[in-house]
Order: sequence, then structure tokens, then C-alpha cells
Amino acid sequence: MNQLEDMQTFKRIVEAGSISLAAEQLDTVKSAVSRRLKDLEQRLNVTLLQRTTRRQTLTEAGHRYYQHCLRLLDDIAEAEAQISDIEAELSGKLRISAPVSFGLMHLGPALQQFQQLHPLIEMSIDFNDRQVDLIADGFDLAIRIARLDDSTLMAKKLSSTRLLVCASPEYLAYHGTPVIPTDLTNGHAILHYRNTSETWQFQQDGSPISLHLQGKLSANNGHFLCDAAIAGQGIIFSPDFLCYQAVQSGNLQVILRDYMYDNEVGIFAVYPQTRYLPRRSQILIAYLQHYFSCNEPWLHC
Repeated sequence: MNQLEDMQTFKRIVEAGSISLAAEQLDTVKSAVSRRLKDLEQRLNVTLLQRTTRRQTLTEAGHRYYQHCLRLLDDIAEAEAQISDIEAELSGKLRISAPVSFGLMHLGPALQQFQQLHPLIEMSIDFNDRQVDLIADGFDLAIRIARLDDSTLMAKKLSSTRLLVCASPEYLAYHGTPVIPTDLTNGHAILHYRNTSETWQFQQDGSPISLHLQGKLSANNGHFLCDAAIAGQGIIFSPDFLCYQAVQSGNLQVILRDYMYDNEVGIFAVYPQTRYLPRRSQILIAYLQHYFSCNEPWLHC
């Protein structure tokens, strides 16, 4: 009987949301996880989880035991870190979620350099524009480009990006260049990124205005839309980290720059709130903060 493993397994079941997903994240079979939970409940003589075919719910006893597990497991991790040699080479696994375009263009080179410095680190990177549930999906940290809402997550700012309205010189020559934001509603082709609102925010005559602009072309990938804009297909509302090269080369032209409203968005490393953050995660976040302080070419467009 291993009480520490029981606690770790129970914590993973709760955070994954199901025994099946917990087994997958623990790299074991569902029956083994189910058996460990059953043995734990029998040993404690309580029901920790109410389970149906569709969902699981913590009982009052289960909630109290889960909170104890969090505290004890954090204490153990912190104690082990403090007695380890601080100069010991980093090792272990890091599971990271990152948005596709920023991940491939900018984060990828940073992570490759980090792994060269720390070859014993095993990194698993999920490039996906959906906002993952770090705890339920088993991620150590995620890169998010957003105005962060209040949540149970912790965040460290890595950089920032500005939103720009752009179109190709050829498109503007043929269709005309919008002079004020409301000109966008006069028959212009809008290229829409589906993971954001169709409402674009501007300021005009000293006041904020919102324009609902339905896209002629929509996609769930900003790089595709940037290429479409370069090809003269329409106007994009794009983060500068994605379109800066096209702007600097003249393939895209920034318009309505003086009318942008609250257009700066932070780039963050976010991670679950815990009393102890593993040293490998701490070192990676500090590395990324330093890396992006020296590698932000999009801020000059």
C-alpha cells in the first residue's frame, strides 16, 4: 500500500475529470486506476466520488481529502526541491500548450534553445489555438495571448502584441483605403479569425466605437488569413507578431493606425495555482521572459 501514490492518483482523477482520462495521463490502464480508487475509499471507509456513466462529483469527504492531498503533495515537492542540489541539471517532463502561429513562428525557436541548454528535460508541446484546461488536460503551462480574466491560474507576462488593421497595397488601390473606421462597413472584404469576435474596437472623435464586421472569408488560423490578405483578398485585424514581416516588406499596409483603441494584448505563460511550482517550470518561464525581452521584432513594425 502506497499512500503517496494513492494521493497522486486521486488528485489526477479529480483534475482530469474522469478515471479514463486520468489513466491516460498516468500512462496506465483504467482498471488499475479504478482499483486504486476503490481500495482508497475502502481504507478510508468513505465515498470520495459519486460516479455515473456521464460524470463524477466530489463528495464532501472527497473535497476535504482532495484539499489535503494538494497541501501534502506540494509540501513533499517543495521539500525534495530544497534538499536537492540547486545546481543539479534540470530533468523531468514538461507538457506545454501553445497557439499555433505564435508557437511555430516565435515560441518554437525559444523552446529548441532551452532544450539544448537542458537536454534531460522531456518536452511535449501541443500547438492548438483552443484554450485548454491546464488541470483537466494535464498541462504544466500554456502560452496565452489574451486579456486574462480572473481565474485560478497564475500568469507571468512574456511580451505583448498590438492588433493592426492591414491590407495589401493592391487591394487598397482597387477598393480604396478606409480613412475612418466606419469606412470598413462600405463594402470592404473582411477576413475574420474565427477564434475572436466579429466586433472590432476603435476610437473615433474621442470616443470608443464597436463595428460588427462579418467576414467574407473566415478561418481558424491567422497565418492563412495573413497570406490571404497579402494575396489581395481583403482586410485583416491581425496581431503584429504574425503580420510584421509582411508589413516591413511592404506586402501589407497598416491602415487606421490612429483610430486603434486598447489594441495591446499581453503574451503570458500561465500555470495552475499551487504553492509549489516545479523548478523546471520556473526556469523555463524565466528563460522565456529573458528570451522575448531580446526577441520581439514585431514591436518595430
